[in-house]
Amino acid sequence: MLYRNLGSGGPAVSVVGVGAWQFGGEWGHDFTQAEVNAILDAAAAEGINFIDTAECYGDHLSERFIGDYLRRRNRADWIVATKFGHDYTGFLARRDDFSPADVRRQLENSLRALQLEAIDLYQFHSGPDDAFQNDDLWTMLEEQKRAGKIRRLGVSIRAAGSELQAREARRVGAEVLQVVYNRLDRRPEQRDFPHAVRDGLGAIARVPLASGLLSGKYRPGASFHGNDFRATFTPDRLAHDLEEVERVRTEVPPGVPMAAWALAWCLQTPVVSTVIPGCKSPEQVRANAAAAALVPPPA
Repeated sequence: MLYRNLGSGGPAVSVVGVGAWQFGGEWGHDFTQAEVNAILDAAAAEGINFIDTAECYGDHLSERFIGDYLRRRNRADWIVATKFGHDYTGFLARRDDFSPADVRRQLENSLRALQLEAIDLYQFHSGPDDAFQNDDLWTMLEEQKRAGKIRRLGVSIRAAGSELQAREARRVGAEVLQVVYNRLDRRPEQRDFPHAVRDGLGAIARVPLASGLLSGKYRPGASFHGNDFRATFTPDRLAHDLEEVERVRTEVPPGVPMAAWALAWCLQTPVVSTVIPGCKSPEQVRANAAAAALVPPPA
């Protein structure tokens, strides 16, 4: 495994982390604690030390799975990131609330679910610019940092993007940006990464496998059903993305798994600290971890 700092002065995180949205039950499988334990044990064995979750991945369900795991393992081996701004109200349904008082409540609930005294990275989660620009919110969060309940603040920018949030992250005290970045979506290279470089911010690439489409498993005509987030994709969007995947497939060197190549492709950009693919099994964790061997050395 390789490690990069999560921003200037930040902790060293594995370049491949674990994205934990799937543990909340919205990716076609309802997990058990034993399955989560096996996945995270496999990650630890590969040298992975970073996990990213959120309060709304289930009703703190993903956080509770992780908290139970950490309670039985060495907490110091993991850097834990979670997010705020939404309450889970049902499958793919959220109630947004970025008010300081409610975020304070969300923080306490996340600490309880994760069974932690402090969250390593607490992130503004896919919120609008007007909520981001509420200075009272960031004042409250700085108070919680001083109280020892948060170690670092970050901004997880919604998929549609916000150049303002990337530009102003350092001003509000954030040290990390999280963005959608993959071979099919390169917008952060122009919109977000220049601000991260200028301000010494860490960058987390989420959806690095384009919701699994860059795993190499899916061909044009594939479809998704039931309690799988991808079932919400419009037919036109899914068809377009799968066609793009076929074009990108020609870039993958012979004998290299497409998923590992796609993760390493994100990491060729030096500002990217870590990628956080989801995983449903220990085998997928090990396949994701193999991307580290494909990352080019620093220039």
